[in-house]
Amino acid sequence: MQRTPWHILGAGSLGTLWACRLARQGLPVTLILRDAARLASYETAGGLTLTEQGTGHLYPVPAETFDSQVPIKRLLLACKAYDAEQVVTRLAPRLAEGAEVILLQNGLGSQDAVAAAVPHARCIFASSTEGAFRSGDWQVTFAGHGFTWLGDPANPVQPYWLNELTDSGIPHQWTADILTRLWRKLALNCAINPLTVLHDCRNGDLQQHPAQVATLCAELAELLEHCGQPEAAVNLLEEVQRVIQATAANFSSMHQDVARGQRTEISYLLGYACAAADRHCRSLPHLQRLHRQLVQHLQALGLPST
Repeated sequence: MQRTPWHILGAGSLGTLWACRLARQGLPVTLILRDAARLASYETAGGLTLTEQGTGHLYPVPAETFDSQVPIKRLLLACKAYDAEQVVTRLAPRLAEGAEVILLQNGLGSQDAVAAAVPHARCIFASSTEGAFRSGDWQVTFAGHGFTWLGDPANPVQPYWLNELTDSGIPHQWTADILTRLWRKLALNCAINPLTVLHDCRNGDLQQHPAQVATLCAELAELLEHCGQPEAAVNLLEEVQRVIQATAANFSSMHQDVARGQRTEISYLLGYACAAADRHCRSLPHLQRLHRQLVQHLQALGLPST
């Protein structure tokens, strides 16, 4: 039986990690790169390199640009949240009727925008805790085993290809409550990432600011309850503390973005949370103050604040 090809857009840490593991299993994988210059750079590198436990392996995954005419039946969208709607709109003419788009974006907001842009496709939301970081162009280092939850708020039926993830060593679970997972991760990111930027510290250093973390978690839990996500609020502070300890030596993704002088996903994390609070007429002063402080900090650095 001919396998449906995986098209992967976004050669960052997670996109590269998925591409290498799927290709290693012998599944058909194609990278989509933004232009001919990136394609030339990739071809010079000879493929993607995945490093696990200190050992690197090169995977010569085929690549193409947006301009290819090959129809797309399954697309893993692993780009940043702020790029998701634009790139999927650009790819929309190539998406076959009933194509599946798996969304690996941080935060909330981009998923609905993508779904609206490609109504002829099935959008599957994903929430991942897998750890990986780019160690160079076209290179990724697997930093720690995590888990990926997948689900479709519009259709609870599991896709048939989940066994391909199992065979490829991608730990996952299909869930009818994917929105609960996404809200929970949003709250975790809002409680940790902005503070690591403002304190310019690793995750573990937030243990020196317990009152600030606890206050934020209390307000985020209140927000989750009023947004109809009470399950996502259960024991939020305890999980935030656990994540801070478990990832103590790591820099958060937002801290890494700022350190590289890159745009952050503030609009899909803190910005989304504060907008939700406004919609529900909730006053969450510490969360809203944190958002203002982060916006001012990014502007002072000359970085986008949306």
